[in-house]
Amino acid sequence: MDPLAFLAGMAAAAGVCAAAPLYLRARRAERLAARLGAELEVERHAASHDPLTGLLNRRAFYQLGAGLVADAGRHPLVAVVLDVDGFKQINDVLGHSAGDEVLVTTARRLSEYADRGLVARLGGDEFAGLIARRHDNPQEQADRLAEALAAPMRLGGQVVTVSVSVGLVPVEPDAHLADAVHRADAAMYRSKGARRRPHPAAQHVTMHPHVLHTSLRMSMSRPRDISPRPTTAT
Repeated sequence: MDPLAFLAGMAAAAGVCAAAPLYLRARRAERLAARLGAELEVERHAASHDPLTGLLNRRAFYQLGAGLVADAGRHPLVAVVLDVDGFKQINDVLGHSAGDEVLVTTARRLSEYADRGLVARLGGDEFAGLIARRHDNPQEQADRLAEALAAPMRLGGQVVTVSVSVGLVPVEPDAHLADAVHRADAAMYRSKGARRRPHPAAQHVTMHPHVLHTSLRMSMSRPRDISPRPTTAT
């Protein structure tokens, strides 16, 4: 064998052996970076989304919504506030797991209706949205949305029909989102009050073999404060 060729082969083999640990370390570093990046993304998502429904949380809704209102290309817009009628009764009769399923289903249907708009769970059974205006009459759009959200859903072997109260108001390009949401909240309570029965505190549940219909008529009350909550340093 040619001595020079033999030496060249040995040098090449030594180079490969030396490079192997570097390659392995580089691959380990890549995997570590990918894992840390995924964990950071999970933390970011958790900080801005509701853990049950996957919708935006209150803080993220107001942050992203302000930018959407300022984008003239996304108008005309409407602000929506809604809640589930008789939600406490649903929890009491069917259990909290069924109540969670009602919230998840409502969130999914609201997201589908909103399409490219923003939707959020503000807390409890209350949701908000900033979506495209689809009708000249806001009440007509509110009624259409309420119909879409009130479609029957199956829970624990029963078909449940749950109504929602919807408030919807137009949003101008120079509007403050918090003001628009307050007006939508007031509209929701007007809608709820207009549908109440002579005994507004009365509630009823009727159960059939395959259908459970739950409703709760609530008395008119003042709009709640649902503006962004001030954060305090920890």
